[in-house]
Amino acid sequence: MSAVRDAPVPGAGRLVRFRPMMPSDVPGVAAVERASYAFPWSEGIFRDCLRVGYLCRIAETDGDIVAYGIVAMGAGEAHILNLCVREDLRGRNIGRRMLMLLLERARQAGMTDAFLEVRPSNPHAIALYRSVGFEQVGVRRGYYQAVGGREDALVLKLPLAAEGGPASGC
Repeated sequence: MSAVRDAPVPGAGRLVRFRPMMPSDVPGVAAVERASYAFPWSEGIFRDCLRVGYLCRIAETDGDIVAYGIVAMGAGEAHILNLCVREDLRGRNIGRRMLMLLLERARQAGMTDAFLEVRPSNPHAIALYRSVGFEQVGVRRGYYQAVGGREDALVLKLPLAAEGGPASGC
């Protein structure tokens, strides 16, 4: 049973529900993506993630997609490829709850480590990841598109303990 529960959104009085992403969700997911990033993923990328069997989850309130997360898993490693919360609902623990759900599923699938890349210019995401135990293990030079050129990515890693790690008890 999932440690992440449907619950009210703090400060919004609405219930947030987490569930698997479906192909019919892709336009709504892509709309959140486009509103959040200068260089967004295309609908085709999201469809490809579903097609190849990546772990794809969404959070919704009142039938509206408010967050999503995508994880690739293999060779004992989970790679968080994308995690995003709609701008007007950031800072209300939806991103944390999505992250914990993704980590829990990776642990259940037998993954021993989780990795992700994050922009150094995204201090809120970095703070979230560090708060659950991710630590920087490297830098990918010029990884992200950026206005006027490229931006590096910080590579973060979290060991996924079999029992009692950061995703349990959430």
